[in-house]
Amino acid sequence: MQKIIHTYDRFIHKLKSLDFTLLLALRIYLAPIFIIAGLNKLNSFNATSEWLGNSDWGLGLPFAPLMTALVIFAELVGGFALLFGVFTRFFSIILIITMAVAGWTVHLKNGWFAIASSEAGTSTALFWSKLGFGSANDSLNNAQEVALRLEKAREILQEHGNYEWLTDMGNFVILNNGVEFAVTYLIMLLPLLFYGAGNYVSIDYFLKKHFLK
Repeated sequence: MQKIIHTYDRFIHKLKSLDFTLLLALRIYLAPIFIIAGLNKLNSFNATSEWLGNSDWGLGLPFAPLMTALVIFAELVGGFALLFGVFTRFFSIILIITMAVAGWTVHLKNGWFAIASSEAGTSTALFWSKLGFGSANDSLNNAQEVALRLEKAREILQEHGNYEWLTDMGNFVILNNGVEFAVTYLIMLLPLLFYGAGNYVSIDYFLKKHFLK
């Protein structure tokens, strides 16, 4: 048993030398998401600013143009910073704040799911429902209603439209626009905050190696 434990410990020790690959994977995964989001907001700056500032059909936030510029900076510049691994912890903090604000102000009122679940039996809400969370029960009930509406939409499209062509690129879903993606990205940013960009394949690594000898 002692030999097995020692062998396992050596394996884990060697595995730690490759931990930069996890941080690299997170950076490569997250960077395009934030870059594209930032570019879209930049290309529609006025529309985004109006939505942020309008209290009737938007968020009703103060200083909307400034807020728009800050979000664009966070997502666009922050996305490239993650991609190249430069000032990674700093931009991770900014992006975490951005995701937290977006989740709270935009998505939280819509619940958890980004795409509305239509199968209560396979929904992750089933797990939380068994633990007694009332909001999970609401989600399961909502899944049944979503399934009814999707089935009705299929019937209409199959009768009056070219259903095979319409679904050739994927099945129809109901967008719930919940907090799921914002929370997921926030959690994925946490390792970059605590551990940085990682060794060998980041500008941070070479800056630290050069200036902090």
